[in-house]
Amino acid sequence: MIKSLDDIVAKARARGRKRLVVAYGQDSHTLEAVSDAVDMELVDATLVGDPDRIKQVCDSDGLDIDKFEIIAETEDVKAVAKAVKMVSESQGDVLMKGLVSTDKYMHGILNKECGLLPPKGVLSHVCVFEMPQLSKLLLVSDVAIIPYPDFAQKTKMLNYLINTARSLGIERPKIACIAPSELLLPGLTSSVEASMLSKMGDRGQFGNAIIDGPLALDVALFEETAKLKNVKGSSVAGDADCLLFPNLDAANVFFKSANHLCGGELAGIVVGTKVPCVLTSRGDSRRSKLSSIALGCILAK
Repeated sequence: MIKSLDDIVAKARARGRKRLVVAYGQDSHTLEAVSDAVDMELVDATLVGDPDRIKQVCDSDGLDIDKFEIIAETEDVKAVAKAVKMVSESQGDVLMKGLVSTDKYMHGILNKECGLLPPKGVLSHVCVFEMPQLSKLLLVSDVAIIPYPDFAQKTKMLNYLINTARSLGIERPKIACIAPSELLLPGLTSSVEASMLSKMGDRGQFGNAIIDGPLALDVALFEETAKLKNVKGSSVAGDADCLLFPNLDAANVFFKSANHLCGGELAGIVVGTKVPCVLTSRGDSRRSKLSSIALGCILAK
C-alpha cells in the first residue's frame, strides 16, 4: 500500500510516461515541478503560455527550456482554452493548472464545446495529504469545487474518494463522513446525511468500502480520542483513510490548516472529468505540484 507522496511518484514512474499539458504554465513552482516530472520520466510536457515569460523563469531558475514543448499564448483564458482543447482531442493524458485562477481553469474544463465534463457528470476534487501527525496518507474531499453538495453529489464524492484510494492500493478504504459530533443530531443536515451514507455503506451500495458517520474530525483521525469518547462498533473511528466533509467551508479550512499549520504536503486532482486535471494552489510547494502530477499520471487511462 502506498504510504507517502514519494510512493505515489514511484508508482507513477513504474507506469511509464504520460503526456502532460499545462495551462498557462509560466510560474516558478509549476515549471520546477514539471521539470522534475520530465526528469523522472513521469511525463512529456507541453506548456501553453507566454514563451518570453517561460524563458525568463527558466533562465532565472536554471531550468532547461528545451525539455518542454511550448505553444505560444500570452492571455491566460486563451491558454486554458488551448490546453483543454488539446487534451479533449487526445493530445494529452493529464491537464495541469499553471499561473491562472481556479475559476478560469474550471471555466475551460466546463466548456460545452470542447471541455472535459462528461454528459451529466459531477466534478469534484480529491486531496491526498501526507502529514507528520499521521502514519499513512489521508484523502480529503472536497476542498475546491462544490460549495454546498447535496446528497446526490455527496454519493458521487464518496465514490471518487473510494476510487482514488483504490488507485493508491487501499483495497477496502475506510471513509469518515465528517460532522460536528459523532452523535446523530436530527436538526443538522451534515449529521443526518452522514448517517444515511453510512447505512448505504452497510448495505454494500459503495462496494468494498467501510463508511461511517457522523464522526467528528478528532474521532475520525485519532484512536485515543475515539476511546476517550467511548465510540464503539466503528472500524473507521481513529483509523480513517478518507474524510468526506459536509461542505467546502469546512473542507477548505481543514486543507489550509493541514498545509500551513501542520506541515502537510499534498497532491490535488479534479475528478469526474474525462482525464485527470491537476488542481493545486498557486502557492503550493514544488513537491506538492510534482506529487499532484504523479497522482494524475496514476489515474490517467
